[in-house]
Amino acid sequence: MHLSDEVKALEQEVVELRRDLHEHPELGWEEHRTAEVVSGYLSRLGLEVERVTTTGVVGLLQGRESGPTLMLRADIDALPIQEETGLPFSSKNEGKMHACGHDGHTAMLLVAARILAGYRERLQGNIKFVFQPNEESVGAKAMIDEGVLESPRVDCCLGQHLWCPLPTGELGLSSGPIMAGMDHFTLRIKGKGGHTAAPHMAVDPILCASEIIQSIQAVQTRETDPLTPVVIMFGQINGGTASNVIPDQVEVSGTLRHLCPESGERESSPQGRMERLISHICQAHRAGYGLDFLYGHPALVNDAGIVDLVREATRSCGLDQGAVQPLVTLAGEDFSEFAARVPSAFYFVGAGNEEKGTCYPHHHPCFNIDEDALSIGVELHVRSALEYFHRQG
Repeated sequence: MHLSDEVKALEQEVVELRRDLHEHPELGWEEHRTAEVVSGYLSRLGLEVERVTTTGVVGLLQGRESGPTLMLRADIDALPIQEETGLPFSSKNEGKMHACGHDGHTAMLLVAARILAGYRERLQGNIKFVFQPNEESVGAKAMIDEGVLESPRVDCCLGQHLWCPLPTGELGLSSGPIMAGMDHFTLRIKGKGGHTAAPHMAVDPILCASEIIQSIQAVQTRETDPLTPVVIMFGQINGGTASNVIPDQVEVSGTLRHLCPESGERESSPQGRMERLISHICQAHRAGYGLDFLYGHPALVNDAGIVDLVREATRSCGLDQGAVQPLVTLAGEDFSEFAARVPSAFYFVGAGNEEKGTCYPHHHPCFNIDEDALSIGVELHVRSALEYFHRQG
């Protein structure tokens, strides 16, 4: 059977898998049912299955002969969002929803594993199918720390993301930095409380916070090459108990996103520049501060050679090359942790369709995907894997 026919024969299966996962979303590190579904499916394919981290699953497909190891990765976690799609397979878990497409990612990689298992005798090497928990809060690093890139050592990584800003049938594929490095931060400004009638006897952390929020914009507009953007956004401000009381502390938090390569020099990094401004402003206001970068990941940088491999797979899929467009976004993706260690490529599979109502933004309570995109993702997984081993051997 021709590969495209194999994919077509499994169209309904990938849709059913996706819908089952969509009905039962689980947050990061809580994906116990999802992990059981994934483990059972991979075991029935005859793959070696192991659990890495609490809810991560890895299936190993060993080829007929020894050779390099390719890793294909999907993320499995959902978001703390109340679903409002009205779909017949809407979330059954209150306050939880697959609002980013991870249900589709998991379903596509499972069906790709089924097809590739049928090519076992032709493979000169191994394929690791990695189902990663907690992508929304950097679960990749935990899997790496537990050895997911070893035994056997991974030589190349590929990942994909369903992307509703792109119409179904189009792809986003670029080399170099394509998704933002991201840090979540919390800043505590420590002043001296007092009465609003006597501000000279206090140290006002609210005034200090307002100047910091304004001045930090200089990191984005005056200290950074506009072709490698930095975005620092404050999402929360907390402080004070009454309108006539100067508080002794204000806490602000937000995210820092950038496409900057990792320089290794803290002072010249966006984080270092941000802290320099904060420290000087606090000193000018006689305030203290504590700045914590809570968790994050580097920018996702695609290897040009691996991107070329994926591009060849799009040709063998019969995709119009005019529909394969460069795409760079300041959205974050912790696949970057794999790409920082192993030659990798990450690309976007269009899943937007206005007629089907699948053009809501990612992380929106009405988010949905065009399920016609699922088979495209499956075939790209399979053809990219086969192209990788063809080039290796």
